[in-house]
Amino acid sequence: MKILIADDHELFLKGLELILSDLDKKVDLVLAHNYTEIFDILEHQKNFDLIVTDLAMPGANWLDAIQQIHNKLPETPIIILSAVFDKEIVQKTIEIGAAGYIPKTSSNAVIMSAVRLVLSGGAYIPPELLNNSLKSQFSAIEQLSPEFENKDDKVALTPRQIDVLKLIAKGCSNKIIAHKLGLSEGTVKLHVTAILKILNVYNRTGAVVEATKRGLISENG
Repeated sequence: MKILIADDHELFLKGLELILSDLDKKVDLVLAHNYTEIFDILEHQKNFDLIVTDLAMPGANWLDAIQQIHNKLPETPIIILSAVFDKEIVQKTIEIGAAGYIPKTSSNAVIMSAVRLVLSGGAYIPPELLNNSLKSQFSAIEQLSPEFENKDDKVALTPRQIDVLKLIAKGCSNKIIAHKLGLSEGTVKLHVTAILKILNVYNRTGAVVEATKRGLISENG
């Protein structure tokens, strides 16, 4: 696993490096201190599984920068980790391709859970940072807890979530699922988030295993 992390505050960058190093024993963390360094890195390295970046950094306007990063690596999820609590800014980052928005005040456990969720193909935004237009999209998704505490086996997946799950079982990416189901990729991410939460699992493989146990899908998807 290879992750690019960026922040213009050295202390926070090192702290984030320490937190994310627990994701995997073989995780490769590449550090940048501003947008200029991010773009320099992306000129030579493109095989990132995730990008975690601060929003307001030297080197570029954040709106242009996030858009450029997404255009360069459209398949790589981007998480914004920021001290900015403006709901309109959160909305804009999601519109231009970010898969998550994490406040810097979040605990280490929440940061790790949100990162794992996004790596599994989901999306993460704390409810307190949702504006009215985003709330309608995230209305079925509870606030992410560090341990995914929903253990209610009686909670049912919607027919659309079952459709998404069946394609996940076939190894389809979010992009392919979106194409097959006529959805936006962002909507697929929201369905993945809800599926993981409802089934009380941490990743796509766990979702398939748990759904098969519950008889929600067959063993061949």
